Amino acid sequence: MSKAAAAVVDFTRLYSSLGLGKETVAALQAFRKRHRDAQRVAATLSSQPTTVDFAHYRSVLKNKAVVDEAERLISSFKPVTYDVSAHVKAIEAFEVKAVAKAKETEAQIDIELKDLSATLKNIEDARDFEDLTAEDVGQAHPRIIEAVETMVKKGKWTVPGYKERFGDLNLM
Repeated sequence: MSKAAAAVVDFTRLYSSLGLGKETVAALQAFRKRHRDAQRVAATLSSQPTTVDFAHYRSVLKNKAVVDEAERLISSFKPVTYDVSAHVKAIEAFEVKAVAKAKETEAQIDIELKDLSATLKNIEDARDFEDLTAEDVGQAHPRIIEAVETMVKKGKWTVPGYKERFGDLNLM
């Protein structure tokens, strides 16, 4: 990804729109921080001069043998190569874990989307509240019919707690 493209991406919106878990967001933010730090260190080091002016040191120092020894050591220096396969394997393992977590998140989001689509369809297909009848409510919740029938059999014509909640509307 180029620097310009990275600057344009709004990562906070990206995290929230993908519905990533807290662990995933924290891992991505830590990775981005390490990447920025590494870029900063690389830029700082690349701006520093890499050559040594031995002629200048020979003219300044009286002990020319020290400068000759330093020049010999620097010219014979060979950088050590490291086997980074262990690090690459760790990165690949992290990548596999991240991909698995992303697929798991994707599956969860798909399930939620199906549920939300079904709920939305129910809402769109539902009748208006004004069009509902007592029969419709009773068919949707048979417990209501049972409760009303029990109250009628016992001779109770008031709903418990109604007066406390809404007040007594009797004029007498």
